[in-house]
Amino acid sequence: MCGRFTMTSADAALLAAELGVPADSLEGYVPRYNIAPTEEHFIVRMKAEEREVVRARWGLVNSWARDASMAARAINARGETLATRPAFRDAYAHRRCVVPADGFFEWQGPKNNRQPLWFHRPDGGLLLFAGLYESWQPRAGEWQRTFTIVTTRANALVEPIHDRMPVILEERDADCWMFATTATAELLALVEPPPARMLVATPVSPRVNRAGNDDPSLLEPAGPTLAVQ
Repeated sequence: MCGRFTMTSADAALLAAELGVPADSLEGYVPRYNIAPTEEHFIVRMKAEEREVVRARWGLVNSWARDASMAARAINARGETLATRPAFRDAYAHRRCVVPADGFFEWQGPKNNRQPLWFHRPDGGLLLFAGLYESWQPRAGEWQRTFTIVTTRANALVEPIHDRMPVILEERDADCWMFATTATAELLALVEPPPARMLVATPVSPRVNRAGNDDPSLLEPAGPTLAVQ
């Protein structure tokens, strides 16, 4: 599962270069330290064989939906059933995207004392989550874009905390995921957990537990960083 994530890069121009999009694509970008379901973020998709950045809300709402009541339940899509679940199969076939991030949270401990763990690259680098997107009409003539993050079984680092994690694409695989004509077998090969050594897990401030908190202090270490040796 992925219930909160981060995108903390302070340099929008550098981030745009890493994503392979024009610098002005990220106009208005601000670092985020605790992105929560139904909040707005941005995604990368393919348009005319070029990468394009568009804004979208987290929590997929189908084009045929009457309202957004299911958005918070559609923040993740299980990779194993993308082609068969009615809520995701059309987006899987036609509207695959990448969700830029640099970390995600999971929690451990009792319900009254939940300790957040921030999973991230050891070097703090970019993560490319596999995603799907849709557009729907909250009002006649008004379209809103939404997205979901594709998940897979947990790797050895995440598994002691949770049995699911985001599908994290290597840069060389991102275009393959987004291209409309990519064969099903190639897509399925990408829906796998990343190597455990790609990530480390850092205990961070319990203030993460409140979705309204969103500042750099959330990521201050609260214990030793965990890694697979």
